[in-house]
Amino acid sequence: MERSPQLTALRRRQEAERLRAAEMFEQGARQAEVVRALGVSRSTASKWHAAWREGGRAALQARRNPGRPSRLTPAQREALERALLKGPRAQGYETELWTVSRIGKLIQRLFGVRYHDNHVWWLLGRMGWSCQRPARQAKQRDEAAIERWRKVEWPATKRGLCAKAP
Repeated sequence: MERSPQLTALRRRQEAERLRAAEMFEQGARQAEVVRALGVSRSTASKWHAAWREGGRAALQARRNPGRPSRLTPAQREALERALLKGPRAQGYETELWTVSRIGKLIQRLFGVRYHDNHVWWLLGRMGWSCQRPARQAKQRDEAAIERWRKVEWPATKRGLCAKAP
């Protein structure tokens, strides 16, 4: 898993677009002008205009999503991130591979909070982490031997194959 800033960047861009619409409405622009200038649908411009009329610029600012509060505090999420960055081996696992179930067990061990694997996946997404596949390379890989094989042995083998061809 790796941290990914796209989630927050997207939310900032969306909020900036809504605030640009609010600015245009404050200057007397019509919804059709907002549609053309920002490239949004008419229904989106209409919703933004209605919200702006009701609550002004503040109505178009980003808000927290409603719902049940997280069982992990922001400080605990930061501690979880630090633990994830140390890697699975630092947490007692034999391989350098984080899985959702391993992370769920880590959360339960560190904070006493039990999450279903699907919620762990959701939580990681909220934290800006995404799925990454490990590079598959042998630990005993010898780069010099590989390069020698490519430059010396493979061309000789290839020439031998071409000579045998009909």
